[in-house]
Amino acid sequence: MAKSIEDHWVLFLGEGVLLIVLGLLAVVVPSIVSAHATVVLGWLFLISGIIGLATTYWVRETPGFWWSLVSALLAILVGAVLIANKSQDLYGGLIGWPFEKAGPLRLILALFFLVEGGVSIMFAVEHRRHFTGRWAWMLASGIVDLVLASIIIFDLPGSSSWTMGLLVGINMLLGGCALVGMGLHARSESAGHVLPPRTA
Repeated sequence: MAKSIEDHWVLFLGEGVLLIVLGLLAVVVPSIVSAHATVVLGWLFLISGIIGLATTYWVRETPGFWWSLVSALLAILVGAVLIANKSQDLYGGLIGWPFEKAGPLRLILALFFLVEGGVSIMFAVEHRRHFTGRWAWMLASGIVDLVLASIIIFDLPGSSSWTMGLLVGINMLLGGCALVGMGLHARSESAGHVLPPRTA
């Protein structure tokens, strides 16, 4: 399993960089197009989920496959629901019905951060079990996700589009940094394995 992780370090690194880019967009874009922040965040979730699903398929031999799969599918689901919920005014008000009365963006993001935090922590534990490096990055990302959920639940940041985008951005940035860290560690491990033995 460790060899498989080393062989796919580029995928971990690439997914991490893309998540960082999406995280920056989540912070910047809602402040510019606040009227359409929900659908913008929905598309960012959808894109990150599709990227995660593709990466998960390519590294399916590595530890934490099922947790990665759940995370990717969750992001796709959240993206689809946010986009559909924003479209309810155009399609008769029925698409986003379960979230219509509860502040859809806040409710969905709180649920997402709670589940994503738990999944990230389990993913980190799975990697620690198989002695892969930098698992603590993913553990920290999961803990921060739980903190973000608490911030939304207790209504600490207010309900502006920018603050919701900021929280999503923090989630994606930390997740991206964790993947970049794991990818770089796997790269160094792979390079160490191909170096010739030192002679006296």
